[in-house]
Amino acid sequence: MEQNLTYEQAYAELKKIAGEIENESVSVDVLATKVKRASELLSYCQTKLRSTEQDVNNIIKQMESKTTPNS
Repeated sequence: MEQNLTYEQAYAELKKIAGEIENESVSVDVLATKVKRASELLSYCQTKLRSTEQDVNNIIKQMESKTTPNS
């Protein structure tokens, strides 16, 4: 997977591949390659979303601990 690939780029490419497969515009000869690439992109997007969710949760916890008075 490319190092500088953004979530938006990966998602756009994944949508494009899905559309090509749904419209049957992919030849049988390249179908396996497209499916493999789609699998890689899906994994990348899932990892990116999980990481972002974890980062957001950590930020929220930090903010809550700063606003909660000490007992």
